Amino acid sequence: MPGQDTHAGIDPNTSYIIVLAPDQTPCYFMLKISGRYTVHSTSPYDAFRSKALSRPDLPFLIAPASAGLPYAPDGFRLTYGEIHDACSELGDRVRAAGYKAGDRIALLLENRPEFFVHWLALNSIGVSIVPLNPDMRPEELHFQLQVSGADLVVALPEYSDLVVKGLSETATAILPGEPIPPCDRKQEAQTDLKEADRECALLFTSGSSGKPKACILSNLYFMTLADWYVTQGGIAEMGEDCEVALTPLPFFHMNALGCTAVGMMIKGGAVVPLDRFHARRWWRTVADSGATIVHCLGVIPAILLQLPEDPCERSHKVRFALGPGVDARHKSVFEARYGFPIVEAWAMTETGGAAATTTASDPYEPGKRCIGRPRSTMDYRLVDDVGQEVEIGEPGELLVRTKGENPRHGFFSGYFSDAPATEEAWAGGWFHTGDLVSADAKGLLYFFDRKKSVVRRSGENIAVLEVEAALANYPAIKAVAVAPVADDLRGEEVFALVVLKDAEGDAGRDKLANDVLVHAAQSLSYHKLPGYIAFVQALPVGSTQKLQRGVVKEQAALALSEGACVDLRSSKAAIRKHEQLATSDQS
Repeated sequence: MPGQDTHAGIDPNTSYIIVLAPDQTPCYFMLKISGRYTVHSTSPYDAFRSKALSRPDLPFLIAPASAGLPYAPDGFRLTYGEIHDACSELGDRVRAAGYKAGDRIALLLENRPEFFVHWLALNSIGVSIVPLNPDMRPEELHFQLQVSGADLVVALPEYSDLVVKGLSETATAILPGEPIPPCDRKQEAQTDLKEADRECALLFTSGSSGKPKACILSNLYFMTLADWYVTQGGIAEMGEDCEVALTPLPFFHMNALGCTAVGMMIKGGAVVPLDRFHARRWWRTVADSGATIVHCLGVIPAILLQLPEDPCERSHKVRFALGPGVDARHKSVFEARYGFPIVEAWAMTETGGAAATTTASDPYEPGKRCIGRPRSTMDYRLVDDVGQEVEIGEPGELLVRTKGENPRHGFFSGYFSDAPATEEAWAGGWFHTGDLVSADAKGLLYFFDRKKSVVRRSGENIAVLEVEAALANYPAIKAVAVAPVADDLRGEEVFALVVLKDAEGDAGRDKLANDVLVHAAQSLSYHKLPGYIAFVQALPVGSTQKLQRGVVKEQAALALSEGACVDLRSSKAAIRKHEQLATSDQS
């Protein structure tokens, strides 16, 4: 390693080189990919520690005052050395409290510096994190804590009410900086697992089932994902000790956690962790932070293109944006106006960087939803409903795995406490993504649609069964079906077809729809609430009375195009605003 007195020893039984740091700690390994070696650490903390020891002066976390962070109005600039010192102190306290490899601690710390300190400190001793979405309802929080078995919840004070109502029977909650209660769990530390195989985080993701699944993500998973991110090449080429990656995406998602955070640790770059996307101060924040990379979902370019010209929109240093799901209609207009390209990509929480695609190195026809070229270590098939491979240009379900003897290498380790679901996802030795994709003669992939019953709204996967269950609890509702409908800003919006127990006159349906929305808001997060409700006589079912999801989707789209539904988007936004004000008052 440049600037370090390191030496390497080759293990003849593997395809990698083990690199020892000056204190003989095996912090690095080198994978040979496509004839060249890429350097990695065995865990996020190892990557961070290496950079903190060699370049403690480098900035790691940056936020300018123009970001308007309520908890840091003047912004902040924290170095690798400063965060490393805080991690060491916290790690000692956690270890002294009896926590060890194999334990889990839940974090409700938003995108704040405290999150990074806790995550890295816990990772240094093998404790896994369960990062939590602050928009959850108490029932949702209770479910995730109960499933994960987290021993402790570290939460910001403004979420104390949520935590008190949603705390599981076995967990304890504290504020950041408070004394850490002793760990009462009587279990052996996971000393038998290699560092790379240890659980780093447990992330909940919505599939086609009614409740979110808990994905076990190892250290290897995150290092594989970060490696993909920093080696895309082409227009996404990255330098050493100079990049600044800005993200408004939450750190309870794999994108911000694995790509932005761990990627910058590997490259010696800085992270600009915004609290959320703020359109009107976006370009000033981007310019003032010195961002060279920005992360965004499809909704962000759509919103920015609607704004009037901003003096800061061309005074930035951004070289590219990683923007999965950007509407093909917006991409070229955005690039021409703001002066940098958008890199499209595809991955899932389950696949991480083991199976991922990027457009960073390949031109393609404008106006198409190209997700790029598969990673060289990724094997894939596109199949029809009976498992037969489809022709070039025809959509088929994307099945993926890692090339070589271990097809699951670098993927998630499985769904926690749900081995049947894990094996079902890996049926036939391939991971079934549920995404319909086509390929061209050049080997580029194009996204077509999803087979799974999910709504993809502003980057959030929403399980329709979960929304249906919440709506069905309303006394006046006999039956309900939920489907995604297209939305210019959010990508997709939640649409509910509702059958009432008793007929309701047209005059009262607007009020009834809003009453249903308010009722659902008691148990569902804001983003899961329906943006539209259409009252229908019956739901489409087959001869076996099974709901015909494809027909539901068609009826929803037709009702939207004909205006035969109640538009609840403004009411939904009002609920969100009320929640934000309540949270602000608490803090």
